[in-house]
Amino acid sequence: MAVQQAQVHESSHPTPMTYIVIAVILTVITAVEVAVVYMEGLRPLLLPLLLVLSTAKFVIVVGFYMHLKFDARLFTTMFTGGFLLAVAVLLALIALFDNFYLPPA
Repeated sequence: MAVQQAQVHESSHPTPMTYIVIAVILTVITAVEVAVVYMEGLRPLLLPLLLVLSTAKFVIVVGFYMHLKFDARLFTTMFTGGFLLAVAVLLALIALFDNFYLPPA
């Protein structure tokens, strides 16, 4: 009986500086999200803008901090599928209750 060795997936992981850059990018996206909420002129676009910014943050966090970028494609597919399903349910509920547009305060 032959003993098979598991293949080791060796790839270069990000350096600490890469993680710092990613943290700065996430901070900037969060600041933009907060700023968008307070801008009255963007009120009709509030929901789509926040969805896009949140999606960007999710992709960055899952890709780098959870190391999916360096793992098997199956894990990335599972996270992506779950995320897309959650977004589809969220959009369906918003459409169902007709809350896409927030009236001016």
